[in-house]
Amino acid sequence: MSILIFILILGILVLVHEFGHFIAAKKKGVLVEEFGFGFPPRIFGKKFGETIYSINLIPFGGFVKLFGEEYHDLKKNENLKLPTSNLQHRAFAYKDPHIKTLIIVAGVMMNFLLAIFIYYFTLSTNNFKSEALPLIKDYNFRFGNQENRVVIGAVVLRSPASKTEIKTGDITTRVGIEDQANQINWFPIKKPEQFIDLVKQSKDKPIYLDLENIINDEKKIVRVIPRYDAKLKRAVIGINLVEAAIISYDTIPERLLMGFLQSYNVTAYNIEGIGFLFSQSAKQKSLEPVAEGSAGPIGIFRIIDETVQSSGKKLVLNLLNLLALLSLSLGFINILPFPALDGGRFALVLYEWVAKKRVNQNLERNLNLIGFAILLSLAALVTISDIIKIYR
Repeated sequence: MSILIFILILGILVLVHEFGHFIAAKKKGVLVEEFGFGFPPRIFGKKFGETIYSINLIPFGGFVKLFGEEYHDLKKNENLKLPTSNLQHRAFAYKDPHIKTLIIVAGVMMNFLLAIFIYYFTLSTNNFKSEALPLIKDYNFRFGNQENRVVIGAVVLRSPASKTEIKTGDITTRVGIEDQANQINWFPIKKPEQFIDLVKQSKDKPIYLDLENIINDEKKIVRVIPRYDAKLKRAVIGINLVEAAIISYDTIPERLLMGFLQSYNVTAYNIEGIGFLFSQSAKQKSLEPVAEGSAGPIGIFRIIDETVQSSGKKLVLNLLNLLALLSLSLGFINILPFPALDGGRFALVLYEWVAKKRVNQNLERNLNLIGFAILLSLAALVTISDIIKIYR
């Protein structure tokens, strides 16, 4: 089931993106040679009008093949039944810069529109509150009412916590400590430091955690006895803590615009988060922070599999939130001004627009080839990192 959902999610993400390019190209008169589901080799293809619609062997996404994406494509006209005088009119490369721009950015816009639509649905069904968003640094979201929570990111093996019902994804809303009269005094928790301080004071004394799981909404109160850790020189229960934020949209204007506002919040945080990871890598002179904060297909499959296994009644809602997040990430990555990405193509079109002349054909082709090679190398490194995480 996880494999099928993984293929479905990746298929939706890329097909929505490619459909944006497809429909914009059709509307602007560019010849679309093929719209493919999956990547070649082709299993089946049927031509309707002037476009081949195909199903391909590798089921991860899809592609749109535009006639004349590069100038040298105009020389390959053996299979096209177009008058020679009509070739340039139907070729992408010879369209005006503003038309090229529309076709290029249409894919990214479709990814953002998908996320916006999903967030309208998920927020509406969740009392206008977002899922808990893990924070890798202090951050204040621009829109909505933000409430920070302490989330259990992992449970250490053979620790006091591992012998209880404490699970990854539990939100710790408050901690209870028994007084001398055996009464439980509850203390609200909004920062990991508050939790650690309370545990420090409770060596060999039971504490109570009021928990609500962000994955399946399970609520429980768990009793656990901290023990002294000689390495850390303090009492611990054996959990790793992560700070997370829940954003609520309380006013009528916010609720009317919440799909757009949530998409902006998530995208802006992702941008700052990526910058933070790269700055940490630069400080540490190591790629480990970036590797830990990124995921390729294997990492995404692990996240989907964990979501499927633990979501219970919230499975659909959790998968939709994950789909929205991935769609925003795909759109953001694609618009970066890097060769072989949509953003790289847009940069070349922007040069053509400003300079009033086309980019050198050989330079454009070589930049795209180099960019594609770099992207493949990065994909390989991320995949290796994902595999290492599995066996760590």
